[in-house]
Amino acid sequence: MTTLTTATTLDVPGARLHYELRGTGPLIVLAGAPMDATSFAPLADLLATDHTVLTTDPRGINRSPVDHPDQDSTPVDRAADLAALIRHVDAGPATVLGSSGGAVSLLALVERDPELVRTAIVHEPPLDELLPDHADLYEKTERMIATYLTGDTRSAWQQFMVIGNLQMPDEVFEMFFGSPREGQAAADEHFQFAHMIRHTVRFRPNIDALTAAPTRLVIGIGAESTGQLCDRTSRALADLLGLEPTLFPGDHIGFAEQPEAFGVRLREMLGA
Repeated sequence: MTTLTTATTLDVPGARLHYELRGTGPLIVLAGAPMDATSFAPLADLLATDHTVLTTDPRGINRSPVDHPDQDSTPVDRAADLAALIRHVDAGPATVLGSSGGAVSLLALVERDPELVRTAIVHEPPLDELLPDHADLYEKTERMIATYLTGDTRSAWQQFMVIGNLQMPDEVFEMFFGSPREGQAAADEHFQFAHMIRHTVRFRPNIDALTAAPTRLVIGIGAESTGQLCDRTSRALADLLGLEPTLFPGDHIGFAEQPEAFGVRLREMLGA
């Protein structure tokens, strides 16, 4: 199933954001990092039957170029981008689902502009800072980034899998990461490693600001993510906020791999 999608751009400080709108009704924003709007398209189509759904490519990724190629992407920058988009479409306050780095962007958005977000569904944010072994994780992350920048992309992805405690059959790994990417995929991968990962995993949420915000917070974890890094970080965040985590279908990218089941669970959260 596909729905009519309107795609356009919005100029913001330092970048031009590609964003897409589907459907009519209450506003839902689906945000990732480094995942772009394409990753959320199946889920967006399902939700657009009775919602206005906004998806976007985060700054520096795919169709959202930054003004300077060496410019970093921080959660605070991406939060400002989301705030600008919500204000621009003039349909808020919004329900926002942020996943992975997009979940970190969402936390920063609630801290700076809580009035724009009615419900924040924070799905598997990689917040290394919240874990007792964060220093070791930072060291491994810096080593991974350095490896990537030497051009050894395969080894960098192997390190990524180890850091995240992610399991993948060898043949599947080779299919996805055994050979260097090309074109836009290579540019997006480089931006992720060189300019996005470090700032994302080192972000420390302001727990006082989050608990004081009028925004309803939901901490989401993939039902198949047990033991993975983002399972640990999500549970650490939930503990600090005094919340019980909410399980969603699939793993870290359940919204893309199981959009129908994920959409059912998301609607349950909206109706709660």
